[in-house]
Amino acid sequence: MSSTAILPDRSLQESLSQDGFVFVRAEAMRHAFEAFGALDDWAQFAASWDTLELDEHMADGGRYRRRRHAVFAAGAGGEGVIDRQPHQPHYQGLDYNPLNGGIARWFAPITAESGSSHSLTTILAFTRALFSGLASGVQRWKIEVHQFRIEAQPGGEGLPTPEGMHRDGVDFVLVLLVNRQNIASGTTSIHAPDGRELGRFTLTFPFDAALVDDSRVAHGVTPVKALDPGAPAHRDVLVVTFLRGEGAPGVIKS
Repeated sequence: MSSTAILPDRSLQESLSQDGFVFVRAEAMRHAFEAFGALDDWAQFAASWDTLELDEHMADGGRYRRRRHAVFAAGAGGEGVIDRQPHQPHYQGLDYNPLNGGIARWFAPITAESGSSHSLTTILAFTRALFSGLASGVQRWKIEVHQFRIEAQPGGEGLPTPEGMHRDGVDFVLVLLVNRQNIASGTTSIHAPDGRELGRFTLTFPFDAALVDDSRVAHGVTPVKALDPGAPAHRDVLVVTFLRGEGAPGVIKS
């Protein structure tokens, strides 16, 4: 079994449409982003993961996850403004997240600087264009952006997906690696609804990415451990989800 990868004769949209997911290596992913805007402030954007706040909503009692969150709204297609929305909670039903779902979870907001950065603006423009090309009849998107840091603490491990193999309850997902420091494992696997494994890969280098059709496949990530137990160890990712929305601009319902 091999993971799906971007091939010279297959576009990302074709790969995602055919397989329900695609693993994109860093060089190809960065090149695809740059067609939609600048990444000149990437170093500052990546450094913002150092300011994430502890996730206080872990039903397993874990203290290994830090995060920030923001919501944006956009029309479908490749044009038009992508507007940041007033800060609001993140909600998943228990069907999608049996560990932490069923409640409105408030997380620290993504900072204004990160939220308006060239890098995030470019990433959102790319994903909006890609996912709009795969979805018919969409007028508005609700876009949620999550900054995650999973820490492997001394004598323990960090769980990127503590809820296990799951779907997010949205239409499409981008998982983008920002940084790995002193980390072993963190392997992503993709599964069909009947449980069959469709692909397995590890996001290793900044800009390595997974693009997922959440309506068709489930995903999970193995726990991470420190290579050197005496040194800081973490896995930083950006997760962007797209959900079909309705309502007037700035009033996105889901």
